[in-house]
Amino acid sequence: ATDYAYRLRRDGYGYQTDYPPQEEDAASDVTEGHDEEDQMYEGEYQGIPHPDEVKAARRAARAKARTVADVVSDQEELAEQYEDIMEDCGHGRFQWTLFVVLGLALMADSVECFVVALVLPSAEKDMCLSHAEKGMLGLIVFLGMMFGAFIWGGLADKVGRRKCLIIVLAMNCISAFFSSFAQGYGFFLFFRLVSGIGIGGSVPIVYAYFSEFLQMDKRGEHLSWLCMFWMMGGIYASFTAWGIIPRYGWGFSMGTEFQFHSWRVFVLVCALPAIAAFLGLMFMPESPRFLLENAKHDEAWMILKQVHDTNWRAKGEPERVFTVTHIKTPKTQEDEFIEIQTATGTAFQRWVVRTLTLTKLVMKNVLSLFGRDLRLATLLMAIIWFTMAFSFYGLSVWFPDMIKHLQHEEYESKVKVFNREKVEQFHFNFSLENQVHKEGEYINDKFINIEMKSVKFEDSLFEDCYFENIRSTDTIFENCTIRSTVFYDTDLYEEKFIDCTLENVTFLHNKKGCHLDYEEENDVLIYLVSFLGSLAVLPGNIISALFMDKIGRIKIIGGSMLISAGCTFFLFLSFSQAAIIAWQCLFCGVSVAAWNGIQVITVELYPASKRATAFGVLNAICKFAAILGSSIFASFVGITKVIPILLSFGALVGGGVLALKLPETREKVLL
Repeated sequence: ATDYAYRLRRDGYGYQTDYPPQEEDAASDVTEGHDEEDQMYEGEYQGIPHPDEVKAARRAARAKARTVADVVSDQEELAEQYEDIMEDCGHGRFQWTLFVVLGLALMADSVECFVVALVLPSAEKDMCLSHAEKGMLGLIVFLGMMFGAFIWGGLADKVGRRKCLIIVLAMNCISAFFSSFAQGYGFFLFFRLVSGIGIGGSVPIVYAYFSEFLQMDKRGEHLSWLCMFWMMGGIYASFTAWGIIPRYGWGFSMGTEFQFHSWRVFVLVCALPAIAAFLGLMFMPESPRFLLENAKHDEAWMILKQVHDTNWRAKGEPERVFTVTHIKTPKTQEDEFIEIQTATGTAFQRWVVRTLTLTKLVMKNVLSLFGRDLRLATLLMAIIWFTMAFSFYGLSVWFPDMIKHLQHEEYESKVKVFNREKVEQFHFNFSLENQVHKEGEYINDKFINIEMKSVKFEDSLFEDCYFENIRSTDTIFENCTIRSTVFYDTDLYEEKFIDCTLENVTFLHNKKGCHLDYEEENDVLIYLVSFLGSLAVLPGNIISALFMDKIGRIKIIGGSMLISAGCTFFLFLSFSQAAIIAWQCLFCGVSVAAWNGIQVITVELYPASKRATAFGVLNAICKFAAILGSSIFASFVGITKVIPILLSFGALVGGGVLALKLPETREKVLL
């Protein structure tokens, strides 16, 4: 340790591990007025080492390892010194404040994944969405998040964590605002895409940013606690949707051209976490590790002093002195980028050159992830991210779709069939639901002010009938003959008459709006499944946070993925809605530990200059796997559940086995 300290002083790194030496009888400002007995460590008589002794032992071990090494790079020396500084700064008020701010940003990303699925049942009626358009709307958000993760992750390593995170949150807030007012499908689709591109960059930035304010023994636990905000985002989205969307009075309209229904209010409310995180970041500093990587020594020193002073003042020790005078900064190759920024020429020319240079630097950083030193780690992490996301997001879509399918089957099993009924001069003033009428005759009948839900007329005759103010859902007329009949103020459009013969039939004042089925009440199932699935991850979050640093990242990831694979086999025994919901909750609760471990180890495997870039690339792969998994799994709903279960099982087993080959990083300082 003495040799290492001497080498630091010799090379000009003014990091002081102790206060300046004093004479034995002298009293400093720090110790003045304090009796030595008052400073007695409480655990001394219990044989518990003093925290300062533990820190000193760690530093001595790391220093010894460095002296044994033949070559010590600038980056490794900076990592060691930075870890020592963060230990002296402690973990306190500053980290907890940043934890809340970045947690809200992570929560905003989580909410974005739920928004479209929760508003689609209502939005499709406002914007006349076909099945293809609904599918594209669900797809476009994940596409945006995929590109956003790649773009903003790379930029965060070149422009700054805080600056990029502020931009992505602003993009999300502005896009959410405009999408809530967009009346047409095209504009709504565009703004949701921009929102996805914005908020998609928040996850890689948040984890890289927060990790650089944590010391080694706190890193795994507190990054795992940060993951709980993802759960809170899902709960927030489903709970607010449940409370807002069914309230049709929460809106207004301006004629027939502008409608602002309750689901649009929900879209606005979903932007609140992003707004709160945006405001909080205004009071947070840039990552000092990023500044040091870019040779901004003085700015980094001021921020580290701020962290140190904030924490120790909050702990009642304002007399603690920040003893760092100089911090090692690696030699960077960013001079070209800085000079081009200030080159002469028009503002537009400087912007073009700067953008092209920045793009080149980002792509160079991306390619470096596949260099000799990082190639194996990147390949393993890409496969693990892909298999985990493919299974998790695929089953996340499959669970609610299967529940809906079971509901539909149960509903159809209770259908009432009427054969060859003959009804003349009758006034239907009651609703018709879940009925099939075959070869019936309806002569001079009136259907007024009623609802038709899941009604089918086959091979029937309607003559001299009158339909008025009809609202329908899943109602069709097939191979019927309709004569001298009037349809007034109904939503029975011509496309609902399949292979029918229409003779002297009149359609007057058809209901305006989309030619879509009418639903009086929103199905609360979509909110309930989302809410329970999000809430179920709480136990897994707590357990993974408590044991992340005790048993290691590798065992957490591998064990969680393999247990999750086992859970999928129980889906073969699920024949009811309650059983599927129960297994969904179990799967989410177990798999969240793997997610936490994957995110923690991704931060720790890569050096600071590539950390956000690597996280962004891997998160983009995650979103691509989510798109693929949700599309494939949804296509098998109602056909077979064998293939989705086997696909998820195989992916989780493969990813879990590969995870055991990753290096353990819990005792590793952040490079």
